[in-house]
Amino acid sequence: MRQPRDKIFITCAVTGNLTTPDQTPHLPITPEQIADACLGAADAGAAIVHIHVREPGSGKPSMELGYYRDVVERIRARNTQLILNITTGPGGRFVPLPDEPRIAAPGTTLMVPEQRVEHIAVLRPEICTIDLNTMNSGKEVVINTPGNVRRMAKVMREAGAKPEVELFDSGDIALMHDLLKDETLESPPLCSFVMGVRYGFQASPETVLYARGLLPADAEFTAIGIGKAAFTAVAQ
Repeated sequence: MRQPRDKIFITCAVTGNLTTPDQTPHLPITPEQIADACLGAADAGAAIVHIHVREPGSGKPSMELGYYRDVVERIRARNTQLILNITTGPGGRFVPLPDEPRIAAPGTTLMVPEQRVEHIAVLRPEICTIDLNTMNSGKEVVINTPGNVRRMAKVMREAGAKPEVELFDSGDIALMHDLLKDETLESPPLCSFVMGVRYGFQASPETVLYARGLLPADAEFTAIGIGKAAFTAVAQ
């Protein structure tokens, strides 16, 4: 039986994952802008900020350690209570060449698992994401094999970061159960249903109820809506 919660923790993702400046003119891009947005979210009531970084020139997603370090140091200089949740999602995207699908085309970001969590080992945030999805994502593919996930989780554990398990479809929850069983992940898991990615969980109350029913009884969970699903997910 799930017990009612006395507190609600508000998390603010100030940039989102793949959001680009042409989609919104207010997107924080530089480390200074991202840090200021995080601090503003805290002033508005957020307890946790979910951090991605960008290339300052283009606004494209980045995994540059120096940008993450700059953001974290700016936040910590002004607020030591805000909980930091840093992404490890980038680094798993594969784009096949149309006529040679074994060869990576431009846009591929596949990295060695330990590289994807290097910034976690160095910066040691309270929380970091761990994506369990291997799936179609738009016209591309995201790859997170069980072996690679286990390698990333090991670095997270050694850094003292609590994994926020991002679940994009029901098979991800099945993988999470295996990771809990072999103690790759510790109980209770902190889970997020990511809804609205075109070929993953569809954003609806029925999806939340179904996915919740697959979780371990002690799991903490939230539901995230991507793009136009964002505000309906908040309302749910």
